[in-house]
Amino acid sequence: MRAQLARVDAVLVQALIAAALSFAHIHDIAMAAGQDGWKAWAYPVSVDLLLVAAWRRLRSGTGKTAAWCWFVIAITASLGANVATAGLLNLADVPAWLRILVAGWPAVAFLGGTLLAHSTPQTAPAAEVIEDQEDNPEPTPETTTPPAIEAPPEPPPVPVPAALIHHARKVAAEHHTRTGTPIDTPTLRARLGVPAPMAEAIAARLAPTGS
Repeated sequence: MRAQLARVDAVLVQALIAAALSFAHIHDIAMAAGQDGWKAWAYPVSVDLLLVAAWRRLRSGTGKTAAWCWFVIAITASLGANVATAGLLNLADVPAWLRILVAGWPAVAFLGGTLLAHSTPQTAPAAEVIEDQEDNPEPTPETTTPPAIEAPPEPPPVPVPAALIHHARKVAAEHHTRTGTPIDTPTLRARLGVPAPMAEAIAARLAPTGS
């Protein structure tokens, strides 16, 4: 536990030292570029706030491309100030391009902070997805209505020639005279030698006569 606290304290001390030095270097660059008074102190605050906003967006896991872009811009401004104040730049005679960068930095930082703070990811919230699923539930086997079964169409009537009906009446009358009972369909079919559908059609025509 103590070893872990020691590591945390060391990291915290290093972070404070780096922040303080970077803060002071950016202030010095702003002063050299003509931004005196409170304006010179506002520049390091602006750089640090942009770094924090980009880091928070990176930690959130959304919009990482934009977050990395603004994080690199802010860290470049901080690192550039550290390098420039290490004797590589004459602070008494700052070049024009640096004055332009320092003068334009507030607008750049405001744009980056606004985009990072107010841009929203393009993914739908989980709650809306759940509500859509509840409003449109998938049909279950219990609630699904089975399709209606249509009755098969009735077969068309079998055409029977009039001569065959006349011959069948004679056969039926002869059977009734001999047996005393109306002729049935199988017997009529056997006597006439016709298919079953035709025999049934003939029997239906003979029913009043044979009763």
